[in-house]
Amino acid sequence: MAETQDVFNVTGLNGKKTLSGRIAVAGAKNHILPLLASAVLFKTPVSFSNVPDITDIEHMTTLLTHAGARVVRNGDMVVVHPEKITNGSFDTDTAHKLRASIILTGPLLSRLGAISFPSPGGCVIGKRPIDLFLDGYTSMGARVADHNGDSFTITTEKGLIGTEIFFKVQSVTATETLLMSAILAHGTTFLKNVALEPEVTELAHFLKSCGARIEGIGTMTLTIRGTGGELLSYTASEPYRVIPDRIEAGSYMVLGALCAERLEITNCNPAHLELPIRILQSCGVPIETTDSTIRIVNNTKENKEFICSSLRTHEYPGFPTDLQAPFTVFFTQTNGESIVEEMIFEGRLGYTKDLVYMGATIDIAHPHRAVVRGPCKLTGRELYTPDLRAGLAYIIAACVAKGTSRVHNVHFIDRGYEQCEEKLRAIGVSIERMAQ
Repeated sequence: MAETQDVFNVTGLNGKKTLSGRIAVAGAKNHILPLLASAVLFKTPVSFSNVPDITDIEHMTTLLTHAGARVVRNGDMVVVHPEKITNGSFDTDTAHKLRASIILTGPLLSRLGAISFPSPGGCVIGKRPIDLFLDGYTSMGARVADHNGDSFTITTEKGLIGTEIFFKVQSVTATETLLMSAILAHGTTFLKNVALEPEVTELAHFLKSCGARIEGIGTMTLTIRGTGGELLSYTASEPYRVIPDRIEAGSYMVLGALCAERLEITNCNPAHLELPIRILQSCGVPIETTDSTIRIVNNTKENKEFICSSLRTHEYPGFPTDLQAPFTVFFTQTNGESIVEEMIFEGRLGYTKDLVYMGATIDIAHPHRAVVRGPCKLTGRELYTPDLRAGLAYIIAACVAKGTSRVHNVHFIDRGYEQCEEKLRAIGVSIERMAQ
């Protein structure tokens, strides 16, 4: 899927709950990206299934190919052949498009002993410094050359050395990257105050199943006994399956709550969404779950109002920052005053000005806090998506609204949501992709 400048035309339902059907969740973007990067640690081909067809995967594939790997895709399965990886210099154009390019630095550095890469790209949602990564590499004996913050060169004498690293903030990407860096290191590495997101723990379980010596999975401290440079082997008879995308599932939950008569979300893991589900239920959304489905059935004859609530984003198992925007849209349709506190990124409430443009009543108290008063009548507008997660929130708002909205910068949405318009049309959303 190539990056495009397409636009989504979305005709709103004017507050009616008419959508119906099933919508399947794809594999998690934030799980497969570090899994693909981890293939650098192997001497044998590594295969993955349930891989989403999104542009971020294409960008990671390009980076791996540039490093010397051969990547083959067949449907939802991807096989990485890492035997000929020899290049530690990143493809600059691709790295600028992908924030997760930073994840690849750890495996490549530990395998090759030297890398050079540009500052990573991705969504602009506030400051996202890479000091946690650079400090970690320095602690492991590497030398870091900073070229005015635009690019970096990192070298080691005889490979990375095990050490103790305490993360001053819990970071998913830093935890994943330093974990992978430690796999091939000399000696033992202790990672403290690590992130506990499902994508992190599942990455660790995968690596352990392939011979990595990791202890403490699921706790705040990981102990990794390095192999001293010996690469891992993938010996499983079946491809490793990517976990369901909890952010995609959570976004569809909000869409179902606001716009569906009945909606069943399949191929998901509700256990990864316990807090978002509880918040919606506390607002009056009728949600039922099984091990792999989420079901919402609104009694449209009652036209019951949802009550307000509040959320504060926090590291897992707290409320995920990536669901903050869709839930803010939900709060515009609840009765009363809701508080949204964004504690992860200071620039992530910027999209709310467009919701106000549509008719929402939202006051920004400061960069981390929004007050949402509802319910509000939304009207279709020209909307310019600022980032991946706000993009789907705009589509949800457009579905709620009266009239037609044009959602620009669709390439952001394509980064993380597989076949977005096809899935939405299948449940009754009037959405059309238009070339601009």
